[in-house]
Amino acid sequence: MGRRKIDVAVADTEPDIAVSPPADDAGLLTLLAAGLNVRAARARDTGEPVWRISGNTLPHRTLLRDAGGTWNRVEQAWEFTDNDPTPRLIETLAAQPTAAGHNAGQAPRSDRPHYWGHRQRVRDRVFASGVESFQDYELLELLLFHAIERIDVKPLAKQLLARFGTLGDVLSADIERLKDEGVDPRTIVLFRAVREAGLRLARRDVVDRPVIGSWQKLIDYCHAALQHEKTEQFRILFLDRKNVLIADEVQQRGTIDHTPVYPREVVKRALELSASALILVHNHPSGDPTPSRADIDMTREVKTAAKALGIEVHDHLVIGRKSHASFRTLGLLS
Repeated sequence: MGRRKIDVAVADTEPDIAVSPPADDAGLLTLLAAGLNVRAARARDTGEPVWRISGNTLPHRTLLRDAGGTWNRVEQAWEFTDNDPTPRLIETLAAQPTAAGHNAGQAPRSDRPHYWGHRQRVRDRVFASGVESFQDYELLELLLFHAIERIDVKPLAKQLLARFGTLGDVLSADIERLKDEGVDPRTIVLFRAVREAGLRLARRDVVDRPVIGSWQKLIDYCHAALQHEKTEQFRILFLDRKNVLIADEVQQRGTIDHTPVYPREVVKRALELSASALILVHNHPSGDPTPSRADIDMTREVKTAAKALGIEVHDHLVIGRKSHASFRTLGLLS
């Protein structure tokens, strides 16, 4: 039982890459006491062998850096590319005074990083005065607390906002572009979950109620759903005889400036849902909601096909970056 527990410290994840076994259990215990785990892997870009040190790395960051390691933000581990660092780490750790491990209490004040206690101070602000006064980078930083451990995430929060523009843009950014900025998979999953939670809250204000009496909330929901999309998306809001929203569906996804729409499919889906009216919605990734000639022609085709079956098209909304265009308001539905 005891031997199996000790072996956890050196998990070799690649069969053809070796992790040097410590000479005795004392070496393994040294790693465990420091809260460090060693695993072998391959670099994503080159396929070359690498060794990653994870666990309670913060108190040992100077040691790991001096040993030739570099911090891999995506993997949340210290990475070594030349040789297996296990023997060097054990030798150095064994020669040190008792390290600040998981149960060693707080680090000495002189060893604390400049951001020591910052996370708790931010949380205290939340409980004291809420988050309404938080700037975007502070709110993003608060989210990052729950995905990235033990490092100062304020620089990353500011970096992401500088790169993508707004908090909404960060949460909606393409996965590969986020990875290019050093965002790890766990944080990307958090971003996706937060964005979807926001959309569902906005949707709650418009579903199962007449859209005429909650028109601004409907507009707000469409903006939340579409204003950060990087390609065109064509959605249909299906209404019953009382103009209550019964379904909101993505009909087509397109390119940065075009989405193919087939009037027959639109009408077919409306009949399947027993819808009496439609509101067409699509976005312009360019940010300018001005309807194009293709938008106008497509809307007329859908309206003609729907009218033949007794289905009304109440409006076609084009969602831009900061505003929207209404075909009904512009007189383009006549």
